[in-house]
Amino acid sequence: MPTTEELRAQAALAAAEGWPGVRDGETLRTVALPGMTLAIRRRAATRDGLEPALFVHGLGGSSRNWSSLMELLSGDVECEAVDLPGFGASPPPDDEDYSVYGHARAVIRCLESSARGPVHLLGNSLGGAVTTRVAALRPDLVRTLTLISPALPELRPQRSALPTGLLGMPGMPRLLPRMTKELTAGQRARQVLRLCYGDPARITPEEFSAAEAELERRQALPYFWDSLSRSARGLVNAYTLGGQHSLWRQAERVLAPTLLVYGGRDRLVSFRMARRATRAFGSSRLVVLPEAGHVAMMEFPEEVAHGFREFLTGTAAPPGGRGEPHGSS
Repeated sequence: MPTTEELRAQAALAAAEGWPGVRDGETLRTVALPGMTLAIRRRAATRDGLEPALFVHGLGGSSRNWSSLMELLSGDVECEAVDLPGFGASPPPDDEDYSVYGHARAVIRCLESSARGPVHLLGNSLGGAVTTRVAALRPDLVRTLTLISPALPELRPQRSALPTGLLGMPGMPRLLPRMTKELTAGQRARQVLRLCYGDPARITPEEFSAAEAELERRQALPYFWDSLSRSARGLVNAYTLGGQHSLWRQAERVLAPTLLVYGGRDRLVSFRMARRATRAFGSSRLVVLPEAGHVAMMEFPEEVAHGFREFLTGTAAPPGGRGEPHGSS
């Protein structure tokens, strides 16, 4: 008889088959872990012997958000991206824990099961908060840390970010379907992309079509709104934690060399947090993309890839202490 984990993996694999947005050169597989099943997107490396990298998406995103960057970095690192529990092709976790700690636990289990660590760990937005926790809790698993517009606590969030916080309000999983029932998947995808891009004109027809197809598939899942709302609530709750559990205190505990990428036109994470992040992470390098929004790896993948390669070159040299800001501001 198949075990519960095997049955869950079979069901997840069936759901992942034909998942939209899987590019040529990519594969999407599922991995059964204790209490959860995760979908893993892999980009074939262009040469052997590369160091492993794991990419973690933001709130409402998926592993597909990293496809452009992974294609560019396939000759530099061995690329895999995870769908966090309840997102992309990953089903909900058994314990329905969508807190930042819950998502961090999923990433840790993913790394432990693959035995790929220590890895170059990259996170965007919510994924930035999650990977900060992972790097602080399990330094043995993290070779370097790259954070693109990380969702770290702000005392005065931007007004355009407030609706994201409201997603976590009690009752939203029931209200949101009714509030958005008149919107097509294409209309919602367009709204999300326009919010996340610094210049909406940079949204390619290919990116829009992939986002629309993925959102249409995900909206049909019974847990879509619940996973989105609970993850938003988990992020807001993480912002309120103090002491050793504070995300900023966790950032100070990170030992891995850290690359920070911020966009000058980010409507969700304020650019003014870049300097604080540079001070918080002990060995950091800052790259500023003045025209980028919240998802620089999608909007300016070539520039992010260039910054990451320079960062890798720098970390290969003997450590020289805290890095200096790099790029335009």
